[in-house]
Amino acid sequence: MKSTPVPKSGEKATLEAVHRFNEAFNRHDVDGVMRAMTDDCVFENTLPPPDGERFEGQAQVRGVWERLFRSSPSAVFEAEEVFAAGDRCVVRWLYRWTERDGKPGHIRGVDVCRVRDGKVAEKLSYVKG
Repeated sequence: MKSTPVPKSGEKATLEAVHRFNEAFNRHDVDGVMRAMTDDCVFENTLPPPDGERFEGQAQVRGVWERLFRSSPSAVFEAEEVFAAGDRCVVRWLYRWTERDGKPGHIRGVDVCRVRDGKVAEKLSYVKG
């Protein structure tokens, strides 16, 4: 994971919160992901196009992750670049999975996150294509 060199203390805390979230996400650890998010968290999905669907609060967001991890058990999230400015963080990522026919699939995207009190409060996701 790349990040800005020697971030200020605010940016460092933001990067650490997003890193905790990403590690739990990559383990497909729903409980860990939800511990890394605020009670009033917001997730904006990339689907359906063009604007995606918005989920608010622990229960709705948990449901999204449970469905995603169940449908893509071998998926891997790779943070290609991560940088922060205050309580905001941008993650440029690559998401890989295996199709039902065994062929590999992937998509590239960007998350714009907001961190509050050491947890991810917003995760707004955007994809190429």
